Amino acid sequence: MIALDTNVLVRYFVRDDPRQTAIARRLLEEELSTQERGFVSLTVMAELSWALRQVYRRSAEDSCEIARRLLQAAEIEIESEEILRSALRHSHTDIADALIHEIGVHRGCERTVTFDRRFARLDGVELLKAE
Repeated sequence: MIALDTNVLVRYFVRDDPRQTAIARRLLEEELSTQERGFVSLTVMAELSWALRQVYRRSAEDSCEIARRLLQAAEIEIESEEILRSALRHSHTDIADALIHEIGVHRGCERTVTFDRRFARLDGVELLKAE
């Protein structure tokens, strides 16, 4: 198994650097297989989502679609796949925020607290307010 860094996936999906895109494409499409899989951690998924949304101005839907494509790829193993699948059910929030919440749920946390109003719209997430 080969651990994949965020920048490899960004190059593959965004295709903004022709030289690095070609290398990433060759790795993901030709070198990885069901016997030699690529490993994507939840940290990489959070970074990938952040980069797609903040740097490349992709929509939340695009970010979720890329995550789904990675989940479906037989040549890719996702860390804690069930947590990512749960995070993707929260379509109205950022994948990184949903991962934070779902990892907590998985670890038995009763709620997630935040100062982020948008994140606090998620069931089980509480907005902290100044008194």
